[in-house]
Amino acid sequence: MKKQLSLAMAAAMALSLAACGSGSGSSSSAAADASSSTSTAAEGSGATEEAAGGDAANWGDVTLTMWGAEEDQTMLREMADAFIAENADKGNITINIGAVSEADAKDNVLTDPTAAADVYAFADDQLNELVAAGALQEVTLNADDVKSRNLEGSVEAASMDGKLYAYPMTADNGYFLYYDSSVISAEDAQTVDGILAAAAAAGRTFDMTLNDGWYIYSFFAGAGLEATLADDGVNTVCNWNEAPGADVAQAVMDIASNSAFVSAPDADIVSGIKNGTVCAAVSGTWNAKVAQETWGENYAATKLPTYTLGGEQVQMGSFAGYKLVGVNPHSANVGVAMMLADYITNEANQQKRFEDRQLGPSNINVNASDAVQSAPAIAALAAQSDFADLQRVGANYWDPAASLGQILQSGDTQGKTTQQLVDDAVAGITAPVAQ
Repeated sequence: MKKQLSLAMAAAMALSLAACGSGSGSSSSAAADASSSTSTAAEGSGATEEAAGGDAANWGDVTLTMWGAEEDQTMLREMADAFIAENADKGNITINIGAVSEADAKDNVLTDPTAAADVYAFADDQLNELVAAGALQEVTLNADDVKSRNLEGSVEAASMDGKLYAYPMTADNGYFLYYDSSVISAEDAQTVDGILAAAAAAGRTFDMTLNDGWYIYSFFAGAGLEATLADDGVNTVCNWNEAPGADVAQAVMDIASNSAFVSAPDADIVSGIKNGTVCAAVSGTWNAKVAQETWGENYAATKLPTYTLGGEQVQMGSFAGYKLVGVNPHSANVGVAMMLADYITNEANQQKRFEDRQLGPSNINVNASDAVQSAPAIAALAAQSDFADLQRVGANYWDPAASLGQILQSGDTQGKTTQQLVDDAVAGITAPVAQ
């Protein structure tokens, strides 16, 4: 372990010096050493500690910026402070934390990669575009260790063309049903109709975000329709306007018109759970803690329900994916940034994510623990995985899908038939992405 850490520090220091762009002979040498040390660390060869170099562990003054979700800010601060404390002998380290959700990471980073955070969390479906834009540093520091300690699916999601570009952080980027079992029985929870009837009887609501391409997908996927990445890796193939797509749209409008249903953003769902108005909701593991703390022994979770389509019950589908941590290659301290990304996604910190936020780990050891396997949210996610698809769509999918969801939740079709609505949505979703 000490040998591995020493090699890691050597690579971190060398990479950081190389990234600064100095034209001196010593920096050129450092860049060469970075290539050698990084390759050695990643391949796990038998190099000795002496290969680290005398001053390689002296980082000097290092300032990093790290972006993560709003709800993770306290946890990230604790992780950052622990990293600083563990490496205090290397130099004066400052880590600034910024609130940028994994869903919004790509848009924020690509606005100006040179001004983006050194380390940032993002949803795995953004990886291709981030790599293409030169906004993700290939993982060249302890890559084999990162691969070996995480679930195979998470490593695949973090890789492109056989290269690892990010550090797996969670294996729970999906959604399922939360419910208060004092209001919704296990039998009620199996169908949207059952949930709505029980919620109405209790004067409470069933909440889900309809005006969002991530969630509206569940109804169409459940009906056997698809929205997926084209062979070119850029555009989207979508057949929602084929049968029974128009009927799916009508079914969603029927659900949205029910007095016990509320289409709400995530923040409002959280507020509703806390104030007692919401008794069931479609969401993900990031809200497990608030649901458990609010509903106590009545806290329950399961796969998504079925919904009525053409007089029959159809199981709702979903997107599934992973959350990853990337390093910005434009960082002035690439090596140290890689060490920070590696640190916040290691086994101990994935355990912390689960304990603090009930986030499902990608780390193999943490994922296999009794605590994780017995967690209601993780169990629900596992049950839903049989009906989930890896999230892979082009950039033009999101806005038209969200617009369709907005129309269906409002019921204001502006005189268009449901067939016209899905035709319009598909036209936007499949429109060629400007390059």
